[in-house]
Amino acid sequence: MTETTAPDAPDLPPRLAGLTFHGPLSEARAARLVERVAPGTGSGSVLDIGCGWGELLLRVLDAAPDATGVGVDLSAEDLARGRAAAKERGLAERVSFVEESATDTTLGPADLVLCLGSSHALSSAEPPGHTDAALRALRRLVSPGGRVVLGEGFWQRTPTPAELAGMWPDAHAGEHLFLGDLVDAAIAAGFRPLRVETASTQEWEEFESGYRTDVEEWLATHPDHPLAAETREKTDRQRNTWLRGYREVLGLAYLTLMPVA
Repeated sequence: MTETTAPDAPDLPPRLAGLTFHGPLSEARAARLVERVAPGTGSGSVLDIGCGWGELLLRVLDAAPDATGVGVDLSAEDLARGRAAAKERGLAERVSFVEESATDTTLGPADLVLCLGSSHALSSAEPPGHTDAALRALRRLVSPGGRVVLGEGFWQRTPTPAELAGMWPDAHAGEHLFLGDLVDAAIAAGFRPLRVETASTQEWEEFESGYRTDVEEWLATHPDHPLAAETREKTDRQRNTWLRGYREVLGLAYLTLMPVA
């Protein structure tokens, strides 16, 4: 899922302001995840790898008032959005947003580790090897008896050559695991899968449409802007990678994992 942003200019729309979560995650699923994992966090710690603006992290902390959290990401803009949201919700004293790489991080172990669509942040290995490497890293980052919530891509079926050609550059059929193999990889890394869920078509459509809403509105109202042609080309190309490439081919699994003692 490659990211498209409009060029930086004062009259362009806010980046990704139409999204609550940076992924195909509905309000209902997010509420269920928080309800399951927040009570067990208690007065412990939460670590969010590749947190973006940390929406799920903040919701967990709101539901676990004695817990503290750290979000790690490389996007200064996303982290600033997270800090602003934490301040607005009265959580600024219990959470920090750190701009650094998560590969070989010295943070943790934490009682709850979140890693939603960000396993690539934990390893420089080529796909699909990065999934195994990320799972090993997550096993190291979670405290005994803790939980990991992993959001990870998987193939729903083998993509056709035409679909691969419509995806991101150098997309190949071996890039992702199938769901059963992904769960097996989690078990091999030292976890037991407490919950196995997958994003629905509706969640994907809400995410993909919301991802481009601001830019599409700007393009409709600024057709003659000097940057419109470049922005339009980037936006159309990214949309096509979904509609002609990975739509209903690439899935996203939400695995709630517990480390084996």
